[in-house]
Amino acid sequence: MSVFRRSASIAVVSSATLFLAGCVSDQELAGYSAREAGFGPVAASVSIGTKGKEAVWLQNKHQAKAVSERVHGLVHKNTINADTAVQVALLNNKGLQAAYAGIGMTAAEAWQQSLPENPRVSIGLLGIGAPELGAYRAIEGMIAANILSLATRRARVDIADTRFRQAQMRAVDATLKVANDTRRAWVNAVSAFETVAYLNQAKVAADAASELAQKLGESGALPKGGQAREHAFYAELAGQMAEARLASRLAKEELTRIMGLWGSEVDYYVPDKLPRLPRGLINKNRIEQEALENRVDLRVAKLELEAVAKSYGLTEATRFVTDLEIISGFEAEREIETEYEIAGGNLEETKTRKTVVTPQLELEFVIPIFDSGKARLRKAELAYMQAANLLAEKAVTIRSEARSAHTAYSSTHEIARHYLNAVVPLRTTIEAESLLTYNGMISNTFELLADTRAKIGTLMLAINAKREFWLADVNLSAAIYGGGTGAGSSAAAPSVGDAGGGGH
Repeated sequence: MSVFRRSASIAVVSSATLFLAGCVSDQELAGYSAREAGFGPVAASVSIGTKGKEAVWLQNKHQAKAVSERVHGLVHKNTINADTAVQVALLNNKGLQAAYAGIGMTAAEAWQQSLPENPRVSIGLLGIGAPELGAYRAIEGMIAANILSLATRRARVDIADTRFRQAQMRAVDATLKVANDTRRAWVNAVSAFETVAYLNQAKVAADAASELAQKLGESGALPKGGQAREHAFYAELAGQMAEARLASRLAKEELTRIMGLWGSEVDYYVPDKLPRLPRGLINKNRIEQEALENRVDLRVAKLELEAVAKSYGLTEATRFVTDLEIISGFEAEREIETEYEIAGGNLEETKTRKTVVTPQLELEFVIPIFDSGKARLRKAELAYMQAANLLAEKAVTIRSEARSAHTAYSSTHEIARHYLNAVVPLRTTIEAESLLTYNGMISNTFELLADTRAKIGTLMLAINAKREFWLADVNLSAAIYGGGTGAGSSAAAPSVGDAGGGGH
């Protein structure tokens, strides 16, 4: 009988605990417990920001193997364009996989917060080894449930869900940054090879001038100063070529590193020339509005403000009561009743053992005598004000970045067009006329070589101008969608590489 009463007491307390905890739906838990929880919105946002590129979250060896084979097929012994480079980086960059793991961690945290806190069970034996009562005199069983945790569960789940959505946007921002960095690295590498090709042409002209100067010097037709001038130009150009080849290897290695390639996969090529300038520019009359609507880092800041606001509300709700527990259980105590009876003139003693079960209910809470919660409330209030001001600052910065990116985009296009349509044709005309006068024995060889060198210098300026435009194009996309604006990228030295073949 006593065993039945103890079990009934525990069942009643457990039922009360579940009632206080509330129901947790399977649908709510499934959203956080899935293997790829939250990655669908991330992949969709990345596709929009990268013009259809695919992001993957590797969960097992089979997926990793399939992606590895796909990457190998895209790059090995192939000449890759910018879009291919971006796709390979999104598939193969391990830093992105770490960012996607962060989504899973915040999903697991939200999952954890969705579950009620486990009740604490304690069982005690009193009077162990008591004579006449057997092994013990009394047994106590208690179940403790944190009422405050149960009452604030929904608020904590909301906060965890906000952090979960914030982690999603951070992963999108990290993915867009990899995509933008890949495009910049590709532009730098291709520009490098184009630069080297024109440096090779200049070297041919310098070599001819140096050899001619030496022969004229031997015949006495050219003084030593003139000879030294041509030899110095050739020597300086040889040094520039060495620097260009070094820069090319570093530029291609940077692209390789961002794409996460190693081993035989590094045997790929990039084109020898940058794409032609577009005939028309992208119309961005609403550039600021587009940036405010699409920038991922602004969404992160908004979610930060939302999370802090919810934390502030939770702090205010629990300002006075910081710990509240209900404890329910029983105490089963063994007793011996002695009865006396006169039978046949003799006093007989009869002892009966019985168990008395006493239910118990306790409520534990902290009395806010010293800490009234004002400090915690003030801290939460200031955290909210901090997040609000950071959000406002972020919005102002995004507007400025969008305007600057569009200004650079349109201006670099005009500059590159000016070099390609005005300066380079003029230098080509000068070189052609110089060749005619040379053939007519009106001008000498050095004048012809000087005009050729001048044309090569103009072509180098045109290459750099075209490179600056394509970098500005990447920065414009970053200013609208996120992933870093690449400030200072266009100021980097042009990356060049070994000339020859159809790619490098």
